[in-house]
Amino acid sequence: MRLTEFRSLMVEHFGPTRAPSVSHDHVFGALGNRTADQAIAAGLDVRTIWFAVCDSFDIPDTLRWGLPD
Repeated sequence: MRLTEFRSLMVEHFGPTRAPSVSHDHVFGALGNRTADQAIAAGLDVRTIWFAVCDSFDIPDTLRWGLPD
């Protein structure tokens, strides 16, 4: 997964205003108590980060596996 797809998925689920806030402010235990932005900066796999977001926010399977065609 590319970072651009991750950002697009975040916007698709959370909206353009809330998505950056979730990435910057929400701490995920599954990411070593990092925010998504911190995990990206630390070099964690973006798909792993996305799955942590999905698990924490009960994101539906329709988005878990990528943007709809």
